[in-house]
Amino acid sequence: MSNPTIDAWHRMIEERDASALDDVLADDAVFHSPVVHTPQEGKQLTKLYLSAAIMVLGGSDFTYVREVVNDSDAVLEFTAEVNGIHVNGVDMIHWNADGKIDDFKVMIRPLKAVNLLHGLMRQMLEQVG
Repeated sequence: MSNPTIDAWHRMIEERDASALDDVLADDAVFHSPVVHTPQEGKQLTKLYLSAAIMVLGGSDFTYVREVVNDSDAVLEFTAEVNGIHVNGVDMIHWNADGKIDDFKVMIRPLKAVNLLHGLMRQMLEQVG
């Protein structure tokens, strides 16, 4: 099932172009990190986290392996290899009536990957933030 919001997301990932986040994120977007306890609220914080994630995870071996999409939600399972560690994760995305992403949740496994990404994301957030 093709969806304009998810299609735009895929283009962004394929091109590793975080600048397109301005067009796809709602002003009230919320990001749920696999390692940060509290939701990160607002378009700018969500953009910051997603931009860092695109840089950390968005290498040539990043692949979505399964997708479940309906009218306003998608669950996208992905795999990647980062520093020799296999990463398996899920992006849970919700968009509003205007097609803008207003909720983005990431879950990662295994624990070794969570720990690695926590450190790499911290470094990337310090660089871009």
